[in-house]
Amino acid sequence: MRIEIWSDFACPFCYIGKRRLEKALDAFEHRDEVEVNYRSFELDPGAPRDSESSIYELLAVKYGLSLQQAQESNQNVAQQAKAEGLSYHFDTMIPTNTFDAHRLMHYAAEHGKAKEMSERLFRAYFTDSLHIGDHGVLQNLAEETGLAGHMVKAMLEQDDYAEAVREDESEARKLGIRGVPFVVIKGKFAVSGAQPVEIFQAALRRAWEDQA
Repeated sequence: MRIEIWSDFACPFCYIGKRRLEKALDAFEHRDEVEVNYRSFELDPGAPRDSESSIYELLAVKYGLSLQQAQESNQNVAQQAKAEGLSYHFDTMIPTNTFDAHRLMHYAAEHGKAKEMSERLFRAYFTDSLHIGDHGVLQNLAEETGLAGHMVKAMLEQDDYAEAVREDESEARKLGIRGVPFVVIKGKFAVSGAQPVEIFQAALRRAWEDQA
C-alpha cells in the first residue's frame, strides 16, 4: 500500500505530521506492506537562499503580526512539537529557500535513503539550526545518511532533479493541494494537515480495508 507525503522542510507542521504518521504506522499491523514516498512542496518558492531576517521577522511581515505575536505563535508550535518528541529552536533557525533540499531528497530516494534523508533535513532545520539551503551543509547531511558526498556535490552544482521537484509540485496543484503536510494513501484517501495520530490510524485502516 502506497503512501505519498507532500511536505516542505521549512514547514513546522510537516515535521509534526510526519512524526504522527510514523506513530500511526508503528501501530499498524500491516506496516511491512506499506511504502512511503516523500513528495516536494515549497511553501515559499521565492524565498532567498540567504536571509538577514529572523523567522519571527519573516512571519510578522507575512501574516501582519507584531514581533511578539510571531514569537508567541511559534512558542505554541514548539510545544506541539515537543509533545511528539521533537525539539524546535526558532530563535536560532536559519530561514532559507528549500528547493535544493528537495532536489537532494529526490537524489536520496533514488539511492534508497529517502527515509533517512527526510528525517535528517527536518532535524537539521528545526533542531540543529543548520542552513539547509547551503550546498556544503547539504553535502554533509547527505554523507551522514550514507550517501557519497562528492556525488551529491556534483549533483547540486547542476540542475539534477529540478524537474522531479517541479513535477511533484505540479501534481500537487492538480490535486488541489494548497497547504502541507498533505498525505495521500493508496491514491484515494487524503489526510490534510498535522492531524492527530488517531486520524492517521483511521485513514490507514480504511485504505487497507478498501484494498482488501
